[in-house]
Amino acid sequence: MFVNEQIKAREVLVIDADGTQLGVIKTSEALQMAQEKKMDLVNVAPGARPPVCRLMDYGKYKYEQSKRDREARKKQKTTTIKEIKLRPNIDTHDFEVKVKRGKKFLENGDKVKVTVMFRGREITHPEIAKRLSQQMAESLAEFSVVEKAAKQEGRNMIMILAPKS
Repeated sequence: MFVNEQIKAREVLVIDADGTQLGVIKTSEALQMAQEKKMDLVNVAPGARPPVCRLMDYGKYKYEQSKRDREARKKQKTTTIKEIKLRPNIDTHDFEVKVKRGKKFLENGDKVKVTVMFRGREITHPEIAKRLSQQMAESLAEFSVVEKAAKQEGRNMIMILAPKS
């Protein structure tokens, strides 16, 4: 955005601070007008013919713009992926604890990555991990949707659950 002396056009369409159009004026005259009113001449539409400039307090404008940007960033919700690790021979109580933890993550709006880890010869029984993943998905069905079905990746079986909207 060009301000004051940075504006290279010969003539500009000038808009006053209150929004009234002052018409097409030479840039030097518009700059002089801005100085008299103790304001800045800001090019708000450089692509237009002639370029559109506005009389305003540029410092205040930049401050307001940054304030709006901060508010927009505050309202954005970032989703994070929380991981729950299981083993194929997990006890029922431990599994229930993991389900509660998954429920808490989903209620906070986070995605849950369920990882069933294999050690040693456990990898020869992927059906156990598949059943565990399915059981986890069923336990959390009222809070989540399966975003990525259970799939074996190396020594782990991974499934991703997303919160219901």
